[in-house]
Amino acid sequence: MTFVALTASAQLPTLVETFPINSVKLGQSQFLKNQQADIHYLLGLDPDRLLAPYQKGAGLKPKAENYTNWENTGLDGHIGGHYLSALSYMYAATGNEEIERRLDYFLDELRKCQNAAGNGYLGGVPNPKQIWGEIAQGNIRAGSFGLNDRWVPLYNLHKIYAGLRDACTVAGRVAARQMLVHLTDWMIQEVSQLSDEQIQQMLISEQGGLNETFADVYDITHRPEYLKLAHQFSDQRMLQPLLKGEDNLTGKHANTQIPKVLGYKRIADVEGLEDWNKAARYFWQVVTQERSVSIGAHSVREHFNPKNDFSGLLASEQGPESCNSYNMLRLTKMLYQTSADKNYIDYYERTLYNHILSILNPVQGGFVYFTPMRSGHYRVYSQPQTSMWCCVGTGLENPARYGEMIYAHQGKDIIVNLFIPSTLTTSDVELTQENRFPQEPTTDLKLRLTDAHKFSIKIRQPWWCDKVSVSVNGEHLDVQQALKGKKGTGAECKSEGGYIVITRKWKDGDKIHVDLPMHLTAETTPDGKPQYSFLYGPIVLAAKTGTDRQDGMYADDSRGGHIANGPKIPATQMPAMIGGTALEHLTAVDGKPMQFRLSGVSLPGFEGLTLQPFYKLYECRYQIYFPLYTDQEWSQKQQEIAAAEKAKLELEALTVDKIFCGEQQSESDHFFSGNGSWNGADEGIHWRRTRTAFSYQVKTDGVKSLRLKGFADREKVTVTLGDQNLGTVGFDRQGTATIQLPVDAKGTVKLTITAEPNSQTPRISEIRLCR
Repeated sequence: MTFVALTASAQLPTLVETFPINSVKLGQSQFLKNQQADIHYLLGLDPDRLLAPYQKGAGLKPKAENYTNWENTGLDGHIGGHYLSALSYMYAATGNEEIERRLDYFLDELRKCQNAAGNGYLGGVPNPKQIWGEIAQGNIRAGSFGLNDRWVPLYNLHKIYAGLRDACTVAGRVAARQMLVHLTDWMIQEVSQLSDEQIQQMLISEQGGLNETFADVYDITHRPEYLKLAHQFSDQRMLQPLLKGEDNLTGKHANTQIPKVLGYKRIADVEGLEDWNKAARYFWQVVTQERSVSIGAHSVREHFNPKNDFSGLLASEQGPESCNSYNMLRLTKMLYQTSADKNYIDYYERTLYNHILSILNPVQGGFVYFTPMRSGHYRVYSQPQTSMWCCVGTGLENPARYGEMIYAHQGKDIIVNLFIPSTLTTSDVELTQENRFPQEPTTDLKLRLTDAHKFSIKIRQPWWCDKVSVSVNGEHLDVQQALKGKKGTGAECKSEGGYIVITRKWKDGDKIHVDLPMHLTAETTPDGKPQYSFLYGPIVLAAKTGTDRQDGMYADDSRGGHIANGPKIPATQMPAMIGGTALEHLTAVDGKPMQFRLSGVSLPGFEGLTLQPFYKLYECRYQIYFPLYTDQEWSQKQQEIAAAEKAKLELEALTVDKIFCGEQQSESDHFFSGNGSWNGADEGIHWRRTRTAFSYQVKTDGVKSLRLKGFADREKVTVTLGDQNLGTVGFDRQGTATIQLPVDAKGTVKLTITAEPNSQTPRISEIRLCR
């Protein structure tokens, strides 16, 4: 494939525009409470510790030491980029003076780093001269989560690119624009001697959304070399199937792919590429309709699960990843702006309320990485001084962006998309929205105008509401009759494109009241199996099931501290619904809106369990999905579940450490090392194999045996633990092998997997060290 010089062409038309974030101020609601909690978290971070990786990379003496966790084990500096984005959005959203001071200080210190580098480079990647020097010369060693022996350095760089972009375009910092252009010029020089094929080889490694930010730089400068760079950094392995309408996502690392698609969409917008736009739409459709659970989120252990089987996702403690939903909402916004399709807002609302809003602890603060769908499990919350995960980075940004999709406009016409208390201020209109939604299914809009003038206000008709009712200044508007041309209260009212459109000459003090009657619905997972999640209106309901043994609920700084590794409750000890239809099992609680009692369940102790909005639950174990069986099915299923769960739980109880081979985070958490190995996925199961050797760092205290799992390939493998050669083994017909340890091991030790001479290892999917 060859890329040619590109010139600007017609952009895709923008059919609807969102307002700048500084035009919208949140009113009293859970969204505002979360935004205020996020400000405290941002101010609790030490900017000098976040700056340390950049100062070291520039050869400057840092003012403080790096944070620990991911910030000093290879992804040094990635949180700094997110921090810059979060400060930019939070200042624009709130005008907070201390946030502004932090923003300007951080930019000033970053500029010193870039100036000291002398070539435009700015980054926290450890030993930058070595890695970028090797790559510039064509020495490229790429794996899915590594590049030239660094942990996803392109992904790392993308965070500072995005931070500078946001400081420029959202917070209006001119210095950030200059720094962003210089950093992009550095990248052009870095890859100037590489072929397009070599750049594509680099993109085997997770790269974030570099293609998107390069398209942004083109849009800012209108210089075609930046658009060419955006094309060069667009992964063709992902793009080409999407252009053909092919879904090959199963087994792929989810948040590696979504940012790529953001880039395809951004390039499509600035260059007018309808085929790329169609590819992005197709990806969005597949992920949201066929691969997501009720809260609008997706992935198990960070990867796309098979579309026809959600059992692994519902059983895992590593459920949907927060970063995925953050990026899917960004993609949704892009697609909405060039389509004006309100279905995008329906998805946006679902994911915003049920996943994004729920991942911030409203009392103690802290962000969630994984949201387990496993019944009876719980979430882990980050802490400012110990937790530096990717989902902390996007978590910092989310509350600052709550207001960006509440309103939009088409010319002078104002669109109300979300029913979140807030005030929109434009040059000639102030629109205030007040409500207690979703506790009360209504909203009130009040206008402040200097001069009366005619325009339309468009109110979304959500998927969950059968009939929206509207009144202006106390007079009801009949939307159905208005379709035939009826006018009332000096207004024309009609239903169009999923919106109620009210057109009149608006004056100061006009009020609109909107009733949004909600009802209860039950949804299965996309595979159609009889396991139900309940929604009231757009709100996913869940039951609090206990608070015992939430081990590590407040994360430490260990590499696996973001995973809820406490005891798993057996499925047979969680309630299932027996008989009838799913909705027959729920009854509204009198006097308590948004609360429902569960009845007709398999376990007497859970009869009368209360379901309430999931986003209101925190620091507890919970259940979102409830299986439905007939009496006969439950009797048989109970035995099957019990047998399977007993075997799983017994194995977990014996496990000291485990690695899911070929899965990005699991391998990076165990400090994978190796050249000449490769990974893949078959039947939704990830694996790794090699013709030489690869290794991990593993915990061994109390370990008596090592268990390998994979595919029943004929090859054999030699295993070494520390300096102990444990021998050479092959897999049995079930794809398993067990090795007994001759000598007790202690502490963290290097585990090495080696192929036999002139051969390769079998495909290894899982390694466990057991008591």
